Amino acid sequence: MQTEIVPIDEPTPDPANARQHGERNIKAIIDSLKAFGQQKPIVVDKRGIVVAGNGTLEAAKRLGWSEISIVRSELDPTQATAFGIADNRTAELAEWDEEVLRSLLDSMDDEMLDVLNFSETEMGAFNIADVPFVELDNSENKTFRGMTFQLHEDQVAIVEKAIELAKSHGKNLSEVNANGAGNCIAAICQAYLGE
Repeated sequence: MQTEIVPIDEPTPDPANARQHGERNIKAIIDSLKAFGQQKPIVVDKRGIVVAGNGTLEAAKRLGWSEISIVRSELDPTQATAFGIADNRTAELAEWDEEVLRSLLDSMDDEMLDVLNFSETEMGAFNIADVPFVELDNSENKTFRGMTFQLHEDQVAIVEKAIELAKSHGKNLSEVNANGAGNCIAAICQAYLGE
């Protein structure tokens, strides 16, 4: 396929796009475009409707770009819609190798970490392996368990706010766990259970 540079208003955002781009996602795309430029073109169908890259198009418009890089798909409209879903779904099914990711993030400076848009809570989750085992009062050697949750970006904001509130009440401190975010989550769950 041939890449083209077209006026920013030429591609039409997909009005039936099933993938929603909240503010946190658009900010992350904006930060990426500012830091790296557009490293892959958006895909449009034969009608000029965006099949893959609706978030990129929105972020580029917010940045005031006058042009954007595209490729034109030869798929028919039904196939193009299916491709757009597949493009998002295949990315969604990928998983982080947290040990490798932690090593890569550790090699980045603060400016680049800001571009990557990981929250403090997310960064803390990647460091759970660094928390040492703790000998508890009953002298049994207990291990820590990492728990992974998939959250919608709107839910992430809620969880982060709850963790910050728990921290402000000192719920991030524990004699048996050095992971502050983990302590906050446990305290929030205890409050919900009425314990």
